[in-house]
Amino acid sequence: MLRDFKVAPDHLLNHVDGVWVPSASGSTRPNVNPADTTDVVGDFAESVTADVTAAVDAAARAQHAWDATGPIERARYLTRAARLLEERSEDLARAITREQGKRLSEARGEVTRALTILEFTIGEARRLNGETTPAEEPRTVAMTFRRPIGVVGLITPWNFPVAIPMWKVAPALLAGCTAVLKPSPLTPLTSALLVQAFVDAGLPDGVLNLVQGDREAGEALVDDPRVAGISFTGSLPVGTAINRAGAGRLMRTQLELGGKNALIVLADADLDAAVDAVVHGAFGQSGQRCSATSRVVVDRRVHDELVRRLVARVDAMTIGPGWDPDADIGPVVNDERYRACLDAVARATADGATVVAGGGAAQLDTPGWFVRPTVLDGVAWDAEIAQEEVFGPVLSVVTCDGYDDAMRIANSVRYGMSGTIFTQDPALIFQSLQDFEAGMLHVNRPGVGAYSHLPHMGAKASQLGAPECSPAVWNFYTDLRSACLRY
Repeated sequence: MLRDFKVAPDHLLNHVDGVWVPSASGSTRPNVNPADTTDVVGDFAESVTADVTAAVDAAARAQHAWDATGPIERARYLTRAARLLEERSEDLARAITREQGKRLSEARGEVTRALTILEFTIGEARRLNGETTPAEEPRTVAMTFRRPIGVVGLITPWNFPVAIPMWKVAPALLAGCTAVLKPSPLTPLTSALLVQAFVDAGLPDGVLNLVQGDREAGEALVDDPRVAGISFTGSLPVGTAINRAGAGRLMRTQLELGGKNALIVLADADLDAAVDAVVHGAFGQSGQRCSATSRVVVDRRVHDELVRRLVARVDAMTIGPGWDPDADIGPVVNDERYRACLDAVARATADGATVVAGGGAAQLDTPGWFVRPTVLDGVAWDAEIAQEEVFGPVLSVVTCDGYDDAMRIANSVRYGMSGTIFTQDPALIFQSLQDFEAGMLHVNRPGVGAYSHLPHMGAKASQLGAPECSPAVWNFYTDLRSACLRY
């Protein structure tokens, strides 16, 4: 059990200008373990506009000195934080499992992912450069260089409560920006632990500030005119609202939004490998990731056999809390997600889909938000369940007639986060890279995850602005300048 994991009193608070402080209003919000709703992790600060204003004040005061520190010295702070986070990795993983619900093995994997992102970012300190170019005049040097954009707001979701804050915080700080981090109110503890590591690494006061809370805090951060950019990961409606709110003052935005990702299985595919990839992509982390496999588009010639193998695998999955080493799938994060998943399945069956595995709630010894991993067959390509994000362990199977039909179906949604294909045909493999309308592509492997040095990004309604997790991220946190020097 994870109830024994103690929460330090400071970590229930905000962190502003180097100090752990309560919300200006004194309001708090309870944080509940999704696998055992009788377990209250803690009552965390519920920030109001005044808290955000204080955090932006601190970040603005710290901006000039942090910029002047230079990227190599800034990387030394990040290196010290990386060592501390590695030492505390098990505490981080246990906190993730307790407040977010994912299996402990998945939580440990997330912490490892966060550390590799930090490692990559540290290495960029000596490559955060521009270029020299030929000049059109004699005795002149022409060059480009990068400058931090200033104070940034980092608004992060609950599904990767350490990795996603890390892939925003680390490049923001290395670039020379100061930051205000506003995590999801569903996962406040892990963000507090992350910030604590940077504090213990000696980060100057005001460089990284933490405000806990929900909508009021997020809106205040977006509306503050001193915030030069907002990096947001979350839903399409909220991302659209952020973009509109900042458009009038030309605020820079980096928005990673929803997904409705397809995994195509053609007639020549390795079906065992495809099933492995589908199970991992659809039900890993209870399907709660933007790159989750939510649609299988399968050639009708192998449809029956693929579904038979898939159902056998899903029926054998064990549902349980994240601390149970025998569990294959944990809970969804809260009652809202729980009801959304069950309602989506009910609407899909009303539309003509057939539940061939799962299909409802799971009852365990502890009260929690457990949804059985669900496979829906006979789903029409344009049905609601095949077009709209569920963000839970619900998979739709859509039948197609060959490659062209499969790609048409895969691209029929407004999102474009991830695209995956299973085939042995080299020509179709390379053709699919041209045809997928998605940002992250996979061939004969699970359709989730990417390397820390590759762009994490979507296409269409899944992304606006620069990618994350690669050198392309500097296009968000920095401005490119040019200079001509006569000597």
